[in-house]
Amino acid sequence: MTHEEALEILHRMTTSDSLLRHARTVELVMTAYARKLGEDEHKWALAGLLHDADYQAYPDQHPNVIVQLLRERGEQEVAHAVSAHYTHWGVPYETTLDKALLACDELTGFVVACAQVRPQRLDGLEVKSVVKKLGQKSFAASVDREEVRQGAALFGVDLNEHIAFIIKVLQAHQDELQLQPLA
Repeated sequence: MTHEEALEILHRMTTSDSLLRHARTVELVMTAYARKLGEDEHKWALAGLLHDADYQAYPDQHPNVIVQLLRERGEQEVAHAVSAHYTHWGVPYETTLDKALLACDELTGFVVACAQVRPQRLDGLEVKSVVKKLGQKSFAASVDREEVRQGAALFGVDLNEHIAFIIKVLQAHQDELQLQPLA
């Protein structure tokens, strides 16, 4: 599957600006981790981009619709990673890709939420601020904090280093993501 085909699928099923931005942010973080770990950047980007593609159009069937579509297109490894990106689904974590997607999904969304409430957005966002916000259950209450911890543990990364990595990746794309400092 090409990146263009993946974008077409995403935009066919997703119209929400916030979900489209989430897909893009997870794609960016996954691509950066693939580069760092010497993994297949295209495959990791596809997993990040499409992991929630069916969430808006088929909320009661998520992630089954996108997983089936990926399987039909021959993207078996990506399909498995997408089917495993939430621990409560009980899908085994077999590859580094599976573990990375789990580790990056919730936390990337959380880092974006932290940036959005700051006038400086991503500029100067510190790991300790994100960790502090993780401890505030009322902030971004829909983010499953245990999922964040389990994701980092399964991926084998220190949570603080993982947060720092995500911040750095997003900072490099803050203009595209519309997360630049407010004037």
